[in-house]
Amino acid sequence: MTSAAGTAVAPCITLVRRIKAPPERVFAAWTDPRLLAKWFGPHRTHVAHAQAELRIGGGFRIVIVEDADVRAGRGARHEACGTWRAIEAPHRLVFDWWWAATAERVSQVTVSLRPIPEGTELTLLHERFADEASATRHVRGWTESLERLASLIETTKTGEGTP
Repeated sequence: MTSAAGTAVAPCITLVRRIKAPPERVFAAWTDPRLLAKWFGPHRTHVAHAQAELRIGGGFRIVIVEDADVRAGRGARHEACGTWRAIEAPHRLVFDWWWAATAERVSQVTVSLRPIPEGTELTLLHERFADEASATRHVRGWTESLERLASLIETTKTGEGTP
């Protein structure tokens, strides 16, 4: 992709989702490893391990396992890693993002949470992809993750395992 000036522009994706819960609950679901483990990843996956050191410069690591063939011990494992760049509770998170298998391909994710009458408008901007193919693959993963996040928060009352 190139800009109007002819310079290369790294691919990016933007997703917007409305969630029927206040920004504080949505923010907690992004920053608490126990909650991340309940929703993160596309459909037909589960989180085997989640850890996060919530501070600027702190890291996070999420191990996602594909459910297909997991009983046979063949579920593919994917390890997402990152570093927190901005933490503005409960409205904004910015973090570097990479897969452990391709640690040289660092991109950046910004999650913005805006209060609306129905709850929260979440905007996810994932930018600085290495190529268009990588951006395209992430659309499905983020879309399905956000569906799982909304389902968890909207179907679970406060105090039942969600913030």
